[in-house]
Amino acid sequence: MFEQAPKYNKEDKNTIPLMVELQTNGMLKNIQDDYLYWDKIKYKTKEHNPKELWNAIKLHRILKAKRINFGNYNFMFVVTDFMQRALHLFDMHIGGTLGSNIGIAETDKTKYIISSLIEESISSSQIEGANTTRKRAKEMIQLEKKPKNKSELMIMNNFITMKYIVQNKEKELTIENILYIHKLISNGTLESNDEEGCFRESDDVHVVDYTKGEIVHTPPLKKDVEKLMDDLCLFFNNDTKDFIHPIVKGCIIHFMIGWIHPFTDGNGRTARALFYWYMLKKGYWLTEYLSISRIIQDTKNQYEKAYLYTESDDNDLSYFITYHIKTMEKAYEALKVYINRKQKEVVQAAKFMKIPQINERTAQILKLLNEDSDRVLNNKEVETRFNISNFTARSDLKSLVELGFLDTIQVNKKKRNFIKSENFDKIIKKYKL
Repeated sequence: MFEQAPKYNKEDKNTIPLMVELQTNGMLKNIQDDYLYWDKIKYKTKEHNPKELWNAIKLHRILKAKRINFGNYNFMFVVTDFMQRALHLFDMHIGGTLGSNIGIAETDKTKYIISSLIEESISSSQIEGANTTRKRAKEMIQLEKKPKNKSELMIMNNFITMKYIVQNKEKELTIENILYIHKLISNGTLESNDEEGCFRESDDVHVVDYTKGEIVHTPPLKKDVEKLMDDLCLFFNNDTKDFIHPIVKGCIIHFMIGWIHPFTDGNGRTARALFYWYMLKKGYWLTEYLSISRIIQDTKNQYEKAYLYTESDDNDLSYFITYHIKTMEKAYEALKVYINRKQKEVVQAAKFMKIPQINERTAQILKLLNEDSDRVLNNKEVETRFNISNFTARSDLKSLVELGFLDTIQVNKKKRNFIKSENFDKIIKKYKL
């Protein structure tokens, strides 16, 4: 069973002196930066009674808390030193209008965006149970293959939804477009098509930990859903009376969709999509390159606990906000590693541009074939990989056939595949590459 924290005891006269002591010795800051729950705090020190320690931490949180309401429900959160440092870095590197020092060349931006959208779509769906390999899912999206099962359909729906959000990021959030996002994301994946793009009609909906067979969250009643979602739209579209940092607001929006649970299914995917939308709307353009769901997928247990801690501790959103900001830090670091790797690949491909009539795209195709002799290419893959027209993709492949690097395999009357030619290695040696 999930361990409930002790109730705050405002009559305890030792609470204020202990809180001051914890501030002085630095323990309070360490606990707050990680925003620990009772199950960790009770083991933090042997010098103090665990319940008294918890009481002192709770008092500090109550005094520092900002409060917000959705419907008749009250929530709170504390902005910690950790959050402020992270938010400052995000403001410098993920937002702004002057660009970023992450090193994405203007010519490569679209390619990286497509790759990130694919990663986000796969991971967000896999969190909700989609079961397919990343390789298979990427091929399906890149080659625009028809999904063969529910898992693949979930991923394709997610990809279509993310592209829609990128194209409509400036729009305000309304009940209508929340329902449209859900319809896009759930198309053909629910038990009944009537549930697509509709709020749930039942109160018999629970979030269950299937490993333990326990109900871990019972959402608000269906009669409250529309009011809660109206309030969420207002929160999304307007500034609050007291300033809330946009990234913190985005984290709260993510949490609230999961907590309200307005749909019979697809709540998690919708929540992550709306977070993504809010970040882009608020100018955090680098979010388009981050695969936050990939990190959530790798830390799913912590993701679920962040929801549980929040709900069990007086709706204190700081648990979820802290977790979410940590995932963003990891996603940003992963992006830097990815960009660095891709830039090295571009440098490695550049040597093929010494060959007459070879451009940047065809150089990368040659590098691909040089490293993977069994690779089979087609127009659609080249078109998607480089985000170019079908005509340009066909022209690139045709030029490589004419130069002797590729052989053509006729699949049917219309479709052709392309493979590394028998003379490929001889031609490469000729240019001393």
